[in-house]
Amino acid sequence: VEECYFTFSYSVIPEDSCTYGGVFVTVIETTERVLSERRISTLRELASGAAQARTTEQACSLIEATLARNSHDLPFTLLYLLEEGGTRARLMGGSGLAEGQTASPHVLELDGKEIWPLSAVKTAEKGVLTTGLEERCGRLPGGPWPESPQTAMVLPITQPGQEHFAAFLIAGISARLKLDDAYRGYLDLIAGSMANVISNARAYEMERKRAESLSELDRAKTTFFSNVSHEFRTPLTLILGQVEDILAKPAADVLPENREALVVVHRNGLRLLKLVNTLLDFSRIEAGRVQAIYEPADLAGYTVELASGFRSAIEKAGIQFLVHCPPSLNPFISTRKCGRRSC
Repeated sequence: VEECYFTFSYSVIPEDSCTYGGVFVTVIETTERVLSERRISTLRELASGAAQARTTEQACSLIEATLARNSHDLPFTLLYLLEEGGTRARLMGGSGLAEGQTASPHVLELDGKEIWPLSAVKTAEKGVLTTGLEERCGRLPGGPWPESPQTAMVLPITQPGQEHFAAFLIAGISARLKLDDAYRGYLDLIAGSMANVISNARAYEMERKRAESLSELDRAKTTFFSNVSHEFRTPLTLILGQVEDILAKPAADVLPENREALVVVHRNGLRLLKLVNTLLDFSRIEAGRVQAIYEPADLAGYTVELASGFRSAIEKAGIQFLVHCPPSLNPFISTRKCGRRSC
């Protein structure tokens, strides 16, 4: 018994006496067109599902649901994902056949003795046809037909750009269809579409894990900046406190050259403390606990103050140090922290 489709066209045969002499019936076989449309529909659904799956489990569920809708061509299917190491394959889903049965074990060891020839497919690197299913597995579901499938095709699924297999597809062959070139080509296209679905899902998973890793690294960086800033600010505060105490003494108690050196130390200590506070503010801004606002600043005065820190070292080398920085008419825009989330 073979699955076939026909279109019948009826035409009346008139006679000369204005009566009807009979009916002419034209029969056109449309089996090839019906099968092609059915198979193209399955491939189209798999292609559209490649952009929807976000995890490997979702990809397997989508494949299972899509293949289950074409039980005429695929009375049963099994999808086995190859685990790391390449010695075991785990059942991730299927259609038409319940899991855990003789033909659908949860795990297959690729030792050459498995019920499905996965090791032979891995060695040959192409699909392998297996026969005598009813003798080895018992009666299997035939989809819409009462006959049990006697053959199945075991196909490898490879990820694009990789040499190793990602999974195996076991597809039952309909008992009412001949396994011709069109049928074989359709199964190869199914395997290719499944490879795209699984590959896209795994790529999305890797990208999500990468984003999570970067987010975790960013949080660690913010925490590090915050901790280091606190550790730097404590000794700087103690040093500046001692210097300020000495500078606060009467001029007669401190030698002029010492006072000048302490003024430079104090000025640069304040600058270093400001940098540490800026680092702490930066970590707070990244953490979303503070927001920067802008205000005018005297760029000329800031430049003169910054350059004065190098005066003593330059003049000790016998070099004259001149700073020419007249005040600017346009104020320089600087930032300062705001202790609230919004200002």
